[in-house]
Amino acid sequence: MSTRVLLFGGHGKVALLLEPLLAARGDAVTAVIRNPAQEPDVAATGATPVVFDVEAFDVDHLADLIGGNDVVVWSAGAGGGSPERTYAVARDAAIRSMDAAVEAGVRRYVMVSYFGAGPDHGIPEDDSFFAYAEAKAAADEHLRASGLDWTILGPSSLTLDPPTGRIDIDATVSGSVPRADVAAVIAAVIPDASTFGRTIRFNSGDVPIGDLFAG
Repeated sequence: MSTRVLLFGGHGKVALLLEPLLAARGDAVTAVIRNPAQEPDVAATGATPVVFDVEAFDVDHLADLIGGNDVVVWSAGAGGGSPERTYAVARDAAIRSMDAAVEAGVRRYVMVSYFGAGPDHGIPEDDSFFAYAEAKAAADEHLRASGLDWTILGPSSLTLDPPTGRIDIDATVSGSVPRADVAAVIAAVIPDASTFGRTIRFNSGDVPIGDLFAG
């Protein structure tokens, strides 16, 4: 049976690699974007683009968008914008989407975070990454407390290298991982109930992705 996936951040580099993987296995992917000019790129992957400004809509509007899907994947960011916009997207809009998923009765939620995310992220306040680190820490904690069937993925530094199909989920220090492998991990965990309630940090490694997840 086709899985109906709603993907926030549908024109991101990882998302554009994820969409064809999901489409190829028969999933019905709706990719949320904010810029209508991005629609052809998304449609070319086999996903259905929908223009929706996550900053502008409340929980009820988000619930209307999410309802009817089986899975929410959050891969949206502020694209290196101001700290205010970073908080508005990576924290506030993400949290609204979780509350909307609860309201809509869509239990499966996959969050794309980053390797060092958490209250103890250690990023100093004068670092340009601080707002993102704070936003992701808050969003991830809200998801853990949401009651949803969540998985939080924490890839390390993202590269444009070709995929290896292999990762390391036991690493304690962040390294790097190709975006294409991140996309493959997202695709693998979506249907894998053994990943519910898990935070999975990973680098490139030696273990095939298919050996780690039942997806």
